[in-house]
Amino acid sequence: MSIVVKDLTKTYGDQRALDGINLELKSGQITGLLGPNGAGKSTLMKIITGAILPTEGSVMVNGTNVLTNPLEVQKHIGYLPEHNPQYLELYVKEYLAYVASVYKAPKTSVAKVIEQTVLGPEQHKKIGALSKGYRQRVGLAAALIHDPAVLILDEPTTGLDPAQLVEIRKLLREVSSNKTVLFSTHIMQEVVELCDETIFLKSGSIRQRCGREEIEKGAAHLEQLFTN
Repeated sequence: MSIVVKDLTKTYGDQRALDGINLELKSGQITGLLGPNGAGKSTLMKIITGAILPTEGSVMVNGTNVLTNPLEVQKHIGYLPEHNPQYLELYVKEYLAYVASVYKAPKTSVAKVIEQTVLGPEQHKKIGALSKGYRQRVGLAAALIHDPAVLILDEPTTGLDPAQLVEIRKLLREVSSNKTVLFSTHIMQEVVELCDETIFLKSGSIRQRCGREEIEKGAAHLEQLFTN
């Protein structure tokens, strides 16, 4: 298994954000993480990436313990958070070159991710001058630049127009062949188009998991499961 989560709990004072999560995700598939606001989706993603620590439980990514060796794990994870932090005064290409240097990625990786995320026409613009959709693309490019084994994407399609959605879906399908992809979304059609399985979180617990057969029943069916 690429990601193994065992008995994961996270509390903030009296609030239990995650409550005994057990989860195994395989390489080569895309898993959608669904749930209402406050369900614990972002908290779970942050713990997997080593950004925050759990109260109890363990997380292994490709055989490495996130809690005891988070920096080693982060070398192999590409993470796009919900609130995508960027240096708005930097040019797109300049920013991606900086991210590549942090990961010690090959210089050729910058041109590669610019092509993958269709950022060519925007690469010489300042990030602060881009639309929200293009900033999301820059964030995705930064997550991909070191060719990570695991992609953790928190609502990656936010702000994308229909044409951009088609391009990003195509990209995620291509890269998922040799990666573990976990992404959160509120858009059921995204799940139908992309996911091999879905996980429904509610009040910090996994309420249901659905495979491809269930997903193929369509967005309306998933919406019904989501609201029950």
